[in-house]
Amino acid sequence: MDLTLDELGTVERGRSRHRPRNDPRLFGGEMPFFQTGDVKAASLHLVASSQWLSDFGVAQSRVWKPGVTCITIAANIAESAVLGVEGCFPDSVVAFSPALQAEDAYFVKYLLDYHRSRLSSVAQGTTQENLSVEKLVAHRFAVPDPVSRRSIVEVLGSIDRLIENTTRRIELLEGIVQATYREWFVHFRYPGHERVPLVASVRGPIPAGWTAKVLGDLATEVREAVEPSASTRALPYVPIDSINPRSLTLRTFRPGSEAASSLRRFETGDVLFGAMRAYFHKVAIAPFNGLTRSTCFVLRPHSDCGHNYVAVTLSQEATVAYAAAHSSGSTIPYARWLEALSEMPALLPTADVVAMFEDLAEPCIQECQRLAALHRILQQLRDLLLPRLLGGLTEVSAVGPERGPMEQTT
Repeated sequence: MDLTLDELGTVERGRSRHRPRNDPRLFGGEMPFFQTGDVKAASLHLVASSQWLSDFGVAQSRVWKPGVTCITIAANIAESAVLGVEGCFPDSVVAFSPALQAEDAYFVKYLLDYHRSRLSSVAQGTTQENLSVEKLVAHRFAVPDPVSRRSIVEVLGSIDRLIENTTRRIELLEGIVQATYREWFVHFRYPGHERVPLVASVRGPIPAGWTAKVLGDLATEVREAVEPSASTRALPYVPIDSINPRSLTLRTFRPGSEAASSLRRFETGDVLFGAMRAYFHKVAIAPFNGLTRSTCFVLRPHSDCGHNYVAVTLSQEATVAYAAAHSSGSTIPYARWLEALSEMPALLPTADVVAMFEDLAEPCIQECQRLAALHRILQQLRDLLLPRLLGGLTEVSAVGPERGPMEQTT
């Protein structure tokens, strides 16, 4: 049967009444404030926010409970995720609250995934793409019976839960590496530090035997430009938007056939550093040979400096902030490697300390890359099943038995 979203539940806009919207008084508290980019970045459940509201900010917004479907209607059109924690969002995000059965929050998310291109086309034609609530609820969708909807949610949700699990494990392992780096190389509390005095240097007090350097002493920018060809079409293509913010693990890539211009070749182990709008903090270790664009630096760590030590140094907030501060271009700022980021102050610890860090970090990084490969396989499986199940080409019973309502993961 054909139904609209408001026949399955209620559709309401988020709220952000205060102007200006960037008033510092609105932020700095503990209430998540989800933007359209946060919804786009979520796989199934929306739990990670880029901003948090203060009590003042919460008072001018609306707090939503977990279990509603968050749908973007501006900037990132028709992206969706099920709210996994209590939170707020602006009027560029709408909430679908299921009326018939709780699983419909997930079904609507998958329904919108299937029809995203159709909904995006409706939003085109204005200066800024926008999908109004009126346009959204005017659409009629082919909706199966409640039992079939629950079964579709169970099949696709089981895959998405595995994807979320791989993401959490990657975040945990990267957290261990980053915390160790800060403890050892920022606070100088590495194994055996008690027996090593601090000595004066141009960088201030540093452990004896460590050397004051610049980033250009630790890594080299590789500019191997290539033209599209039969050989490049066989390589993975990693444009800047395929790199996850604040994660060294590369989880997605595109086929080489999409690589059209300004291409740079990279090798396994190189660090891809987002140069365009560096403040987005896109830094990843390449797990394979492939292609990127000139919007990314291809940085090759020097072998005698510790590969993982250099990669994690490049991913630090201070490094990204330095790159952003030394960018040029008012409309689209680009970081500069030569005479800018390569000159950023850095430290090179003694070889024994670097070796200890490599021994700790390497298994974590390798496991992250293995999990990322699994993540890509699961995503491909989900993308294969989604149109077949939502388009009625495959019966749910042919994929897997119904196992009962899907439990919410937070």
